[in-house]
Amino acid sequence: MSFPGRAALQTWHLLDASNLAPGRISTVVSALLRGKHKPTYRPNKATGDNVVIINASKVKFTGKKLTDKVYRWHTGFPGGLKERSARDQLERQPTKVLRKSILGMLSRNKLRHGYYERQLHIYPDEQHPWGEEFEKIGGPKEIVVGRARSGEKDRGYFGIPK
Repeated sequence: MSFPGRAALQTWHLLDASNLAPGRISTVVSALLRGKHKPTYRPNKATGDNVVIINASKVKFTGKKLTDKVYRWHTGFPGGLKERSARDQLERQPTKVLRKSILGMLSRNKLRHGYYERQLHIYPDEQHPWGEEFEKIGGPKEIVVGRARSGEKDRGYFGIPK
């Protein structure tokens, strides 16, 4: 039985990306954007939440990925294949590293292009313009990424504390 989604509420989530791997962030955020943490989830409807990511310039790559990982794109002109290492990409455009990682985990359809991309807000440092929006709803829901260590309390579903 599917829920028609008439009473689906959107919440705002805040994620501090400092010292976290982009892949770990992407798995949690892509599920929040799609709304898979809600009982009203429908794969063909936009039932997800807004996600604000701060400190995107402080993400941590493991191993040699900072030097060996290469971001490629094509300009559309003959011989226009461009590439940049992850270190250079973080210095020039730190938000694009996370945006490419998160959008790569979403299916390429009308929901992704028309809805999910608008609900994702990424900022390179702690400054973001959504402070008033968070005050209206009583503060954002903080997201915790990663597994709970022994002795820690349960982190909840998709990193949202209970």
